[in-house]
Amino acid sequence: MSHIASLQQWLANNGTDIAYINDPMSIQYFTGFESDPIERVMALFVFADQDPFLFTPALEVEAAKDTGWKYPVYGYLDHEDAFAIIQSEINKRQNSPKKWAIEKGSLTVERYDAIRRIFPSAEFVADATGFIETLKVIKTPDEIEKLKVAGKWADIAFEVGFKALQEGKTEQDIVAEIEYAMKKQGIMHMSFDTIVQSGKNAAEPHGFPKKDLIQPNALTLFDLGVISDGYISDASRTVAFGKPNEKSLEIHKVCLEAQLTAQAAAKPGMIAEDLDKIARDIIVNAGYGQYFIHRLGHGMGQSEHEFPSIMEGNKMELKPGMCFSIEPGIYIPGVAGVRIEDCIYLTENGNEPFTVTPKTLKTIELH
Repeated sequence: MSHIASLQQWLANNGTDIAYINDPMSIQYFTGFESDPIERVMALFVFADQDPFLFTPALEVEAAKDTGWKYPVYGYLDHEDAFAIIQSEINKRQNSPKKWAIEKGSLTVERYDAIRRIFPSAEFVADATGFIETLKVIKTPDEIEKLKVAGKWADIAFEVGFKALQEGKTEQDIVAEIEYAMKKQGIMHMSFDTIVQSGKNAAEPHGFPKKDLIQPNALTLFDLGVISDGYISDASRTVAFGKPNEKSLEIHKVCLEAQLTAQAAAKPGMIAEDLDKIARDIIVNAGYGQYFIHRLGHGMGQSEHEFPSIMEGNKMELKPGMCFSIEPGIYIPGVAGVRIEDCIYLTENGNEPFTVTPKTLKTIELH
């Protein structure tokens, strides 16, 4: 069953007339059309018993059709009332639908009010967000193949980054070299802002590359990924530039054990929080539990953070086709930070990673 058909079936099962899908990621998932409309209106309208239609700014109508989307695409000019056109097209299919599903997590108050203006009797009876998350959590074979390609590019990006490590360069210099190399090979977008953090800077897990020089005889953390054909990669490696101190080497060893053990254990039938516990127990037992301050992993696919979270409290059963990260980290403020990450997909009996760059501690000689 196609993604659209699954959504239509969900609408019918819930007695809902129409779904207003406005999150660009969701629209891409259902239609294959990728766009950031910025302030303009872009929406997908799906009916329980009628063909759907895609609505975009006029300047993107042809691009949307070129994706192979087999249903109508309508557009509007900047001076036109987008929602008046939407109202007309909806009423051609189902006059004044009453029961609506929306994406509560992404629909703005402004757009909510616009729908209420053109359909005063509309009742927003269902949140499509949870259903879409559940639908997206099991990747199709085609999606897995796209994620594999993105993973291969991440491995290439690591190689570029490791070669770029030199004294006298800044963290931002290394990022620039990685992203320039990707663009030269046709990869125009990274999954997220590339992270390169050296020495104690890596103890900030949500930090960013600075103008600070790469520190000799310290660890350097890389966290990166690319977008390829609408799907992403996401991986982290921490390498030694010169000879780091014993504490840095120790936390890398502990983090590596946690990552490898959890990844080897991941398989269908497990409960998400149990996988988190496998990695966390290793770090806690080594005395670094207070420095592991985030979940073990997150879902991934079109974006780097999707449902589900691999963390304490999530009792979801893991199933074949799920894709998520396994990324334990140890962050000691003022000392060092280590994160080691692969994203994996679950097979019938275990898992396979999307990235294969070695995780054992790589030492890069000072130069």
